[in-house]
Amino acid sequence: MTTVLDRIKTYKLEDVAARKAALPLSDVEDRARRAGRPRGFAETLTRATKEGYGLIAEIKKASPSKGLIREDFEPADLARAYATGGAACLSVLTDTPSFQGADEFLVAAREAVNLPVLRKDFMYDTYQVAEARALGADCILIIMASVSNAQAIELEEAALFWGMDVLIEVHDAEELERASLLKSPLMGINNRDLRSFDTTLDTTRTLSRLVPPDKLIIAESGLSTPADLAELARYGARAFLIGESLMRQADVATATRELLANPLTATGI
Repeated sequence: MTTVLDRIKTYKLEDVAARKAALPLSDVEDRARRAGRPRGFAETLTRATKEGYGLIAEIKKASPSKGLIREDFEPADLARAYATGGAACLSVLTDTPSFQGADEFLVAAREAVNLPVLRKDFMYDTYQVAEARALGADCILIIMASVSNAQAIELEEAALFWGMDVLIEVHDAEELERASLLKSPLMGINNRDLRSFDTTLDTTRTLSRLVPPDKLIIAESGLSTPADLAELARYGARAFLIGESLMRQADVATATRELLANPLTATGI
């Protein structure tokens, strides 16, 4: 059975091949070297979790399962609203066919604020990693469900070479075990199954117990209220990646601020 993730991988590999043909790797690497220093995504997020919750606020126009999420879509304005609301970092979708994202969305968002930015895309090739740094990204995503162990290691090493951080995303115990081969301290637990698109917070409740103590748990998907964050904080998640529920709000800054208000303290876990 062909899944959504399979279809994404097929067109993404075609897209990467087309990008390579249009712009040689050496040119991309030249741009990456001129991009300046990364802003320290993991450091910033970890620091935020010591004071409250660490929020990776996502700039996301659409999704394969929900279609268009926000019609009034200005990445720079959204980035400023998230920063005003207290987000520690940003995540920007750059995949076009499934999420109506674009590389220029990341550039615009990062230029508008001082927050570190994750390039949210489906990574398969080290060309994409150099490309991410050339765009100004401070962190990349590795989805364990979509890559082999060898690919994951290769992508992570490329990111580290460019000084970027890596968010490793898992959905089940097998992927979490494979992710232990990687160096990154950022362990994202996606409550949405990328094969079926079903979402349940039980994924974080279950997998959080298996995450090594030296990793920072980042709960992703299905989160919309302070109660959701407090519930998963009880299972060790102090950082969260949230997009859709905030993107649907008329006042994004206020919605972000209210979501992060009154975090569950570590002593209350």
